[in-house]
Amino acid sequence: MATSPHNLSSRLLTGWVGGCVWYLERRAVHQCPHKSMHLLRSTNKQWITFRHFSFLKRMYVTQLNRGLNQQAKPKPEPVAAPFLEKTSSGHVKTELYDISPLLPPTISLPRKPNEKEVIELESASVVEGSIEMEKQMKEGKQWKEMKLHVDDLPGILARLSKIKLTALVVSTTSAGFALAPGSFDWPCFLFTVAGTGLASCAANSINQFFEVPFDSNMNRTKNRPLVRGQISPLLAVSFATCCAVPGIALLTWGVNPLTGALGAFNIVLYTCCYTPLKRISIANTWVGAVVGAIPPIMGWTAVTGSLDAGAFLLGGILYSWQFPHFNALSWGLREDYSRGGYCMMSVTHPGLCRRVALRHCLALVALSTAAPILGITTWTFPVISLPINLYISYLGFRFYTDADRKSSRKLFFCSLWHLPLLLLLMLTCKQLPPTECDRGGPES
Repeated sequence: MATSPHNLSSRLLTGWVGGCVWYLERRAVHQCPHKSMHLLRSTNKQWITFRHFSFLKRMYVTQLNRGLNQQAKPKPEPVAAPFLEKTSSGHVKTELYDISPLLPPTISLPRKPNEKEVIELESASVVEGSIEMEKQMKEGKQWKEMKLHVDDLPGILARLSKIKLTALVVSTTSAGFALAPGSFDWPCFLFTVAGTGLASCAANSINQFFEVPFDSNMNRTKNRPLVRGQISPLLAVSFATCCAVPGIALLTWGVNPLTGALGAFNIVLYTCCYTPLKRISIANTWVGAVVGAIPPIMGWTAVTGSLDAGAFLLGGILYSWQFPHFNALSWGLREDYSRGGYCMMSVTHPGLCRRVALRHCLALVALSTAAPILGITTWTFPVISLPINLYISYLGFRFYTDADRKSSRKLFFCSLWHLPLLLLLMLTCKQLPPTECDRGGPES
């Protein structure tokens, strides 16, 4: 014969304790089913349905005892004028409106609506208007397909090719062309400038094509055309191809093969070496400095057709200038670069970032002194360029010692005007080629 749980409890615990346990077990067995049925019935009578939810405004509909109620947080009242009394914006009134169920249309005689029906109609219209407004706001925040218009295409392609960076590349190439010894050939200069600009546009477009997933995580690059979907990747690659092929062709056949080879090498170096290294090693900064040093060398070789000491000196000036320029820029964007997954000196090696910037600021003084030794400029150039070189070195030292956003910002903005002014001073003090009289030739 099976033993019930009540007899078992009374046998195990005798006396008054056993009687209490037996009473509690019996009450729990008899009352648990009744309580479960009561909860199920109450759940069927009262339920909640979420109709709309957002962080800024929460709206929900509840049905309680077969009555439909709408509770909404109204829009904040407009800010009062200065001459009106200011009210606290924290006290927001919420109203509870009763929505009567819709009835089938019936034909009845026209009668004057009472005050209660007018209030119900007004409340229903207010609720419908707020729901419609919330739907429009929600649709505006969702992803939409970007439609490309022909009028917007030039601006989009200009941002795809980083037109400001391309302008800097073209200007340094022009400086190298003007500083090279020899006569100024206008057709050759135009071919050099056009080919270098097209090559730079191609390299920048391919760079953005590879970095779309990483640019989308950075505030600095999240509005680029490929990230926003303003153009397709196929169009970006097609644009890069249409720029690279004519650019290299102009540099090769319009100028000379050496300049064309340097342009092709720079495109490969920027897209296939510098771009992937940004997420692997801090060596990307040195590779990027080589990329920036090649354009003035291309301008020099466009005139001379050879690589000599003057070409390497111009490349060295651009190489050293880029370290204070970029290291100061990346110091203020450390959080952004870290979020994008880029391995920059300012993120992984902050001490090295400051030392390298100061080191190359001082290198600009030495390179400026070497210009007259190599016969590129007169001895006036190192004298008149010493103040600006000492000033950028001073800012580099401040950046090395302080290492804050203020010092990095000052160094970055100084680098923006330092390079064009230094190249202009070099062009002003350019060493002119000797004339026939200076060579001791026959007198006229």
